[in-house]
Amino acid sequence: MAPYRIGLTGGLASGKSTVARLLAEAGFKVVDADAIVAELYEPGEAGAKTVGDLFGADYLDARGGVDKEKVARLVFADATARMRLEAAIHPLVRASFSRVAAAASGPVVLEATRLVEAGYAPDLDLIVTVEAAPEVRLARAIARGMTREEAERRLTAQGDGAKRRAAAQRLITNSGPPEELRAQGDALVAEIRQRTS
Repeated sequence: MAPYRIGLTGGLASGKSTVARLLAEAGFKVVDADAIVAELYEPGEAGAKTVGDLFGADYLDARGGVDKEKVARLVFADATARMRLEAAIHPLVRASFSRVAAAASGPVVLEATRLVEAGYAPDLDLIVTVEAAPEVRLARAIARGMTREEAERRLTAQGDGAKRRAAAQRLITNSGPPEELRAQGDALVAEIRQRTS
């Protein structure tokens, strides 16, 4: 029997990673799409080759891996470049997640910011989005060390979240205190356990 697959999404500084930690603490296998991308961007990996093919060797470092900062500056300033990169990288991430999920013995979670927009939804049994007011997310991103300009650029690039909210079966709101988020995370854990028992 295939494992129960949960998609966990949410924008910058929404609290998505905190919910992912709660799910991991509950014993679920959590796969971070960003970590998969980081592996794909290593020298000799498919993602590094893809970036070199799309944007040229200038976007690779001296070892042949992806220069992540340079690529981030490009894609957060150029929507066309971002769409080209996503179209090429997301199939590689999906394939990697499918391999991990196939080997999992219990529920498995894919944590990804662009989960819905990148077309992962059909592969998942449950989609959960973590949301917070834009001004709260902006303040959190700045508090973590981003400049206001960088945070605003990333928030704009991620869109208004309407698509992910429309696709999600569960909405977790995170504009209040941490204990409210934990209570919602605990309820989600209980729901997943009930669905998979």
